[in-house]
Amino acid sequence: MPHAGNTASWAELLSGRNGLRSIALAGGVALHAVNVYIVATILPSVVRDIGGLPYYAWNMTLFVVASILGSALSPKTMDKFGPRRAFQVAIAVFSAGTAVCALAPTMGWMLAGRTLQGFGGGLLLGLSYSSVRIVFEERLWPKAMALVSSMWGVATLAGPAIGGIFADAGYWRWAFGAVLPVALFLACLVQTQIAVKSSARGHGPVRIPMAQIGLLVVSVLIVSVASLSGHVGWSALGIVAALAVGLGVARLDARNTTRLMPVGAYDLNRLGSVYACVALVSIGITVEMFVPYFLQVLHGHSPLVAGYLSALMSAGWTLGAVTSSGRSPAVADIYVRLGPIISAVSLAVLGLLLPSTPLQDALLRWVVVLPLLGVGLGIGMCWPHLLTYVFKVAPAGQENMASSAIITTQLYAMALGAAIGGVIINAAGFTDPGGVQGTAQAALALLLCIALAPGLAACFVLRVVRGRIQIRA
Repeated sequence: MPHAGNTASWAELLSGRNGLRSIALAGGVALHAVNVYIVATILPSVVRDIGGLPYYAWNMTLFVVASILGSALSPKTMDKFGPRRAFQVAIAVFSAGTAVCALAPTMGWMLAGRTLQGFGGGLLLGLSYSSVRIVFEERLWPKAMALVSSMWGVATLAGPAIGGIFADAGYWRWAFGAVLPVALFLACLVQTQIAVKSSARGHGPVRIPMAQIGLLVVSVLIVSVASLSGHVGWSALGIVAALAVGLGVARLDARNTTRLMPVGAYDLNRLGSVYACVALVSIGITVEMFVPYFLQVLHGHSPLVAGYLSALMSAGWTLGAVTSSGRSPAVADIYVRLGPIISAVSLAVLGLLLPSTPLQDALLRWVVVLPLLGVGLGIGMCWPHLLTYVFKVAPAGQENMASSAIITTQLYAMALGAAIGGVIINAAGFTDPGGVQGTAQAALALLLCIALAPGLAACFVLRVVRGRIQIRA
C-alpha cells in the first residue's frame, strides 16, 4: 500500500546510519537558516549596544551577497575537496564568522563577521542539497530533499527563541555563542558520516560563471553604499547604476559559454517573466529584517515577541505553499494570480498600521498579526506554481540549470531588496531624526515602497498564466 511504503521510507531515512547522515545534511541548512532568524531578532539590541544604525540593512545585504558566492562555489568546493572536507571548510568559515560577530566591538567587525557567516552558510546550503544524491540511494532522494528543505520551517521556531531569550536578558552576544557548539557537533557528525570522496562520476571540471556573479555582487554593493548618503539624488543614482550593471550581467551571460541563467531567462516572452515574478515576490520578504526593530521601537514589544511576530511572514509562506501545492492547473492559476496581490496589500496595510499611535495600546498592537502573516501567505500561494512554470518553460536539456537559477534569482533579489530597503529607511529619517519619529517615517516609507514589488509581480503573473510566454522555445 502507498501509505505503508511512505512510512517505511521515512523510517529508513531516519534510522541507523541514514538517520545520522540525515541530521548532518539537514543540520547544514538548519545552521544557516536558524542564524538568519537569530540575527533578525537580536539586531535591534546590537545597534543599541555597539551603534551602527545607518548600516542596519548591511547586516542582511552582506550576508545574502556572501551566501550567493558561497552557494555558487559549493560545486567547485565539492569537486576540489570532496564532500567531507568541503563540509568542514564550510563549517569552519561559518564558525569563524559567528565568533567574530559574538566578539564584535563595533559595527564594522559585525559586518565582517556577517560576511564570513554568509559565505560559510551559502557553502553549507549548496553542499547540503547537492550531497543528497551522493549520500543516499536514489529512492530516498525525494524524502531527503523534503527533510532538508523543512529546516527553514524549524528555523522560524528556533531562531527567534534563541535570539529573543538572550536579547531579553541583555546578552545578545551569547545568541551567537549558542550556535558554535551546534556547529562543532555538526563537524563531528560530518567527520564520521560523510564520505571523503564522492562516488558519483564527474563530467569534467566544474565551471562557475564568476564574472556574472561578481557583477551581481557589485550591483548590490553600489546600492548599499548609496544608502549611506541619505540624499535622495545620490540614492537614486546608485539604484540606476546598479540596474545598469544588472543589464551588463544579462548581456555578458548571453554571450558566455559558462552561463548563470538558462536560455530565455532575460526574455519576458520566455523564462524572463517567471524569473521576474520570483525576484519581485522575494523582494517583499526582505522587510523581515526591519520589522523586529519597528515592533520594538514603535510598539514596545520585547525582542522575543518581536522576533516571533516577524517570523509570521515565513510561517505564512510555509502555510501558503502547503495549502496551494497539489492543486489542479485551473486552481493553481488562481493562486498564482492572487498570491502577489495578497502580499502587496498586506505590506501596504502593515505600513499604515505600524506607525499608527493607537496601536501602541497593549491590545490593539496585536492587529499586525494578520498583515504579517499575509505577506508570507501571498508568496507561498504562488511559489510552488512559479517553480512548476520554470520547468514548463525551460529549454529542453536546461531544466537543471533553470531550477538552480531560481535560488540565484531569489538570493540576489533578497540582497538587492535589503540594500534598497536601506536606501529607503535612511532617506526617510531612520537615523536622522531617528528615534520614534524617524522610525515611524521609515516604516511607512519602506513598507509602502516594497509593496510595489509584489504588486508589479502580479502584472508579470498575468503573462505567465495567460500563456503569453513561449513553452520550451
